[in-house]
Amino acid sequence: MIGASISRWTMSYFAMALAWLFVALALMVARVGFPAAHLASPDTLVLVHVVCIGWLSLAMCGALLQFVPVLVAKPLYSEKWALPALGLLTAGLVALLAGFLGLGGRLPAWHWLLPVGAVLLTAGFGLIVVDLGLTAWQRPAGPARFVLAGLASLCATVTFGAIFAFAHAGWAGSIGETILASGVPLHAIAGLGGWLTLTAMGVSYRLLSMFMLAPDVDDRNSSWTLAAGVFAITVAVVGGIFAIWLSSGLNAVLSVVAALGLATIALYGRDVSGIFRSRKRRQLELNTRMAVLSFVSLAATALLGVLLILTGAFAAQVGAFVFLVVFGWLSGLVLAKLYKIVAFLTWLETYGPVMGRAPTPRVQDLVAEERASKWFVIYHMAVWFGTLMLLADQAWAFRAASAMMMIGIVGIIREVIRTRQLADVQSPLRLPDGACAPHLLFARS
Repeated sequence: MIGASISRWTMSYFAMALAWLFVALALMVARVGFPAAHLASPDTLVLVHVVCIGWLSLAMCGALLQFVPVLVAKPLYSEKWALPALGLLTAGLVALLAGFLGLGGRLPAWHWLLPVGAVLLTAGFGLIVVDLGLTAWQRPAGPARFVLAGLASLCATVTFGAIFAFAHAGWAGSIGETILASGVPLHAIAGLGGWLTLTAMGVSYRLLSMFMLAPDVDDRNSSWTLAAGVFAITVAVVGGIFAIWLSSGLNAVLSVVAALGLATIALYGRDVSGIFRSRKRRQLELNTRMAVLSFVSLAATALLGVLLILTGAFAAQVGAFVFLVVFGWLSGLVLAKLYKIVAFLTWLETYGPVMGRAPTPRVQDLVAEERASKWFVIYHMAVWFGTLMLLADQAWAFRAASAMMMIGIVGIIREVIRTRQLADVQSPLRLPDGACAPHLLFARS
């Protein structure tokens, strides 16, 4: 962790993100949103934003607050902005969800909540973008470039989202209505493909190298991967806006984006394979083994996308495709790395101050991998089963898969809490003289 201290609020971001993930799975079990409702329905909008903002974005922001300083060996620009940003993002998401529920008739039709939510989310993400962007810009090389590209994509995602929110409330005029009618795919690509995927790729380079004792990815290789990804997002956003303006449709733009996306995945697979081949740690830890399952889901996503396009079924099965992207690839990788990050930061916070002055456990002593592994396996098996059930249009079986996912997530959350509580550390080493037990939700100053 050279060049960076422990982020005080990373655990708070993780806790809030996991809570939203549990809410999302509960909604799916309760038949709120797709596939029980149409993809464009207000209920599905609730589910999508709970997952993408509440779960994935908060988890990603929490991880970046800790690891962007590591990537550039510089301190975070402003640690003080992290907690206000979390408050703004939480309040903004709640307001946005209430607005969507109003659109669907589940709450009073207070459509003004949508613009309010958009403004709060814009302010929260704005603090994150400035804080992380100014930090990463001090040394924009290697994985930090992926983070900068991801933050730029986040700006595009938030801009589209704000326009949509104002349009739903009737405050965006004819231009806003036009963008709302055609721009949803661009919003999704910028968010899932740019903000979440490019950022996850960049962070995974550093974490995989760090935890497997492998050399960093060659800058020339990662530069090609980043260039393909950035080109894909640029074509989607800029080309898509021109296509909407010219009323020419998005098919040509989306075809180019799909080809570039496949190239990005292939290049990323080459980079990750290189890390695995050059690693010094031959026996893989649980977080790395589970990350491999997320890479399997990413490869399956690419294959599924190609097959759906070739058979002309992509539009009909886009829900299954997005489900595998969100829960197989992105959520699978985030859960695997979150499990390790919590243990790593807990060890640094608790035992770092007494290193060399008292016997201390290893990072691996804070976790029980054999016990935890079954929850990850249950989760991934449920995601793959759920994807197949969506493709087969078996809504009842998809609900069963969602319940299985929830069981896996509850088990993983329990393991994370045990790690934070030092529950699996043997008593002679648990709290040596001078060490303080960590708080569950934040790091002690």
